[in-house]
Amino acid sequence: MGSNPTLSVLEIKVLGGNSNPAVLRGICEHLGVEPTKHFVGRFSDGEIRVQIEESVRGHDVYIVQSTNPPAENILELLLIADAARRASASRITAVIPYFGYARQDRKDRPRVPISAKLIANLIEASGIDRILTVDLHADQIQGFFNIPVDNLYATPIFRDHFLNLFPEGLDPEGWVVVSPDVGGIKRARLVAEKLWNLPLAMVDKRRPRPNVAEVVNVIGEVEGKNVLLVDDIIDTGNTIANASRALIERGAKEVLVMATHGLFSGRAREVLSDAPIERILITNTVYRREKALPERTEVLDISGLLAEAIKRIHSGGSVSALFL
Repeated sequence: MGSNPTLSVLEIKVLGGNSNPAVLRGICEHLGVEPTKHFVGRFSDGEIRVQIEESVRGHDVYIVQSTNPPAENILELLLIADAARRASASRITAVIPYFGYARQDRKDRPRVPISAKLIANLIEASGIDRILTVDLHADQIQGFFNIPVDNLYATPIFRDHFLNLFPEGLDPEGWVVVSPDVGGIKRARLVAEKLWNLPLAMVDKRRPRPNVAEVVNVIGEVEGKNVLLVDDIIDTGNTIANASRALIERGAKEVLVMATHGLFSGRAREVLSDAPIERILITNTVYRREKALPERTEVLDISGLLAEAIKRIHSGGSVSALFL
């Protein structure tokens, strides 16, 4: 990635909650700074206790915290931000590798909340000045905020990985990018363009109720090809498992899955381990212990991309250049 002016360690502070300590450490290593001394624990009754243990007055503060369940992860972010604001931080940026509650971004049924908007309101109320996140489930969520939102794409991480595996790139004659549903076609098209202009196909599915997917048809040519099945989030794994079976039934040679956020809730480990999937590639935006991961899963590190974005934000550089 591009070079930037050297960071002044006197001006930047990086800290975070308990949701993803590995990414926090990785970002600090890439930036060449030590994590700011801070404490995020619990009082005896279970309430969250936060204390920043060194001065942040006049500094740029970056709070690294994914907001996946449990809800304490969101509260930790808000409380750390409030502590930094009350300690006279110059600017507070929330680095949210995985933005939770993003799938509830509209009122699609009677008497349901628009959770993504509510979370956006809470984040702004806490005093956070800017958001840095990765692969929002819906791009329009950026409009829920009245503060700047930088939505990075993890595609460069996956592209570098494929270049290590296939130095000449992926052959458009032998590979096809597939979206597991209609909603992901824009994302799949972007990946197909970035990965050597691969052809595109789609799985047409219907979802009778939440977390239950029924594959209906495959639109596009997959017979005799290697498939790269692309999604942003893997939750229960049912969508990906059903799609992979449908693709193999229609003559695909093998299926590789690429997703930014691996939630792997419920029986996802068993569901995906039993599916005809050659490999699952995810990033570490969501922390999961190795024993919770499905078989044949490989986790790629997102901290370098986030650190580069932090450098550019801090120095006034272009974050959008990372999308190219």
